[in-house]
Amino acid sequence: MSSTCCADTSKQVVVEKKQINWRTIATVVSGIGTVVGFLLSYAGVSTGTTNILFLTSIVVGGVFVVQGAIGGLTKKKFLNIEFLVVIASVGALYLGELGEASAVIFFFSLAEAFESFGVKRSRKALEELVQNNPKQATLKDGTVLAVDAVALGSTVIAKPGDIIPLDGTVTFGESTINEASITGESLPKDKTIGSTVYAGTFNINGYLELTVTKVSKDSTMSKIVELVSSAQKSKTEAEEFIDRFAKYYTPSIAIVALCIVVIPVFFFGGDFSLWLERAITLLVIACPCALVIATPVTVTAALGGASKRGILIKGGKFLELLGHVKAVAFDKTGTLTVGKPIVTDVIALNGFTEQELLEDVAGMESFSTHPLAEAIMQYAQSKGITPHQMESYQNIPGKGGKAVCRVCDNMEHCVGNLKMMDAHNVAISDIVHDTETLEKEGKTVVLVSQTDKVMGMLGISDTVRDTSKTTVGALAKGQVASAMLTGDNIHSASYIAASLGIQRVFAGLLPEEKVNKIQELKDLYGVVVMVGDGVNDAPALARADVGIAMGGRGTDIALETADMVIMNDRIEMVPEMISLGKRTLSTIKWNIFMAVGSKLLFVVLAVLGTAHLGVAIATDTGVAILVIINGLRLYR
Repeated sequence: MSSTCCADTSKQVVVEKKQINWRTIATVVSGIGTVVGFLLSYAGVSTGTTNILFLTSIVVGGVFVVQGAIGGLTKKKFLNIEFLVVIASVGALYLGELGEASAVIFFFSLAEAFESFGVKRSRKALEELVQNNPKQATLKDGTVLAVDAVALGSTVIAKPGDIIPLDGTVTFGESTINEASITGESLPKDKTIGSTVYAGTFNINGYLELTVTKVSKDSTMSKIVELVSSAQKSKTEAEEFIDRFAKYYTPSIAIVALCIVVIPVFFFGGDFSLWLERAITLLVIACPCALVIATPVTVTAALGGASKRGILIKGGKFLELLGHVKAVAFDKTGTLTVGKPIVTDVIALNGFTEQELLEDVAGMESFSTHPLAEAIMQYAQSKGITPHQMESYQNIPGKGGKAVCRVCDNMEHCVGNLKMMDAHNVAISDIVHDTETLEKEGKTVVLVSQTDKVMGMLGISDTVRDTSKTTVGALAKGQVASAMLTGDNIHSASYIAASLGIQRVFAGLLPEEKVNKIQELKDLYGVVVMVGDGVNDAPALARADVGIAMGGRGTDIALETADMVIMNDRIEMVPEMISLGKRTLSTIKWNIFMAVGSKLLFVVLAVLGTAHLGVAIATDTGVAILVIINGLRLYR
């Protein structure tokens, strides 16, 4: 339709605020003049009275249409849609069909109004996000500053009923926070000292003091606003194709319309008025209003609806890809499981005591932020263990870590899996059986060594998410295969996979090995989705056709690396996202079919002379409105 759907979002909002009321008034006046004029005409009222109404409708309603046509000419877009409407209206006036000219203007303006409503409605989620993005913050001393002026590490306050101004950590107070603006979850979260809070969330009932951990431009809310805005501006393959198609389609139709008049009249002596009316009818029918708006409204509505539910999608092209997904690969820890493992078994070996084992392993794990390390540290603290002082710690991705213990005569210690022990010449032949026994129970085994001896092992169990099994089942029902990619051992991975109904299991993988497995799945199935926590799964997320990150863990990295982010960490959203992708693709196809199908039908009828101008106008507008309404369904 008009170029509004393709314009810059921020600029477009300003334009709408200045013009939308006047355009609405003009459309209403044009509609009243057209409808009343036709009613009076059918009632036998004089032509002079009806012509005044029609002319009023044409002048008032045509102001913005002519303005758009002139704008197209000045921007060197000679044959834009408004220009075609102007030509059709002028031609109808030449033929003395004031009512038809009035109808052309009114119905086009009506379709424009629906388009404006559709675009605004589909962008509603972005507008709500912008409104939720706080503008001011109150420091602890009472000073009120713009959020952009608050420095990292400052202490700000949030009173009951306030919007949290910046991302931070609670240092004083307790409260309940509604995080729906970030996660889409309506259930409030309790916050105490040490809890993380996000800018744009709502402080319900308590006084809080918090230390700012991110400046305004880096806050989670700011990044979400930026991502949603960028996503709504990006174009899908279908949109890019339609843009290329319209570039050649519109001038082609103009040439055909010209030929419809020139050839019969100048070469075969046809009646000029008759063939001019047919050409005008063709121009009205051929205006690609519905075709141009078919995809943008659908995609933007789907993106906006998803963001309201805590799902961030970085562009419409990923929605299109979701419509073709054949397999989903899941990370295990933090994705299929809750990512909060606990120590269930502590077994000391080779003459070492449980206390010595825990003192050394706690000393090494104090350097790590891995969920398994956190579980070990919490267990050691609960036992009153004082970690040994370690130095020269080195992380070995996919295997574990090593360090030198200052308490144990500077002897080298290792912590990790069997691969880690074997790589550092630690004797493991006597413990393989015990390790496998724990792994077959679905536990992850962490081994601890001192020089070439195994000090002992810890069995750690992670809780499977309550919704993981139903998620896998929903995918299977939708003919989408599931696979597991994990750095954990094959026994633990197989145990959990079997309980969830996952058939393909790839275990013991390093981050780079996950990338290779993703490629294997792509070769086997075609379009593949990877679901992970957005941190150690970043390479695999990038390799997959669509990378989906569980955003509650490592939010910053998740927002950067993945194509989609589930901010509320609800894994059951994965099949819903795939379903949304399929519905979006289906809706786009139906919209294009309706738009193109109606055009082709009436183009043929126009050439044959059996399509009345009034019917053509009503049909064109009706299809445009249907396309918009059909696309807006995805907002919900």
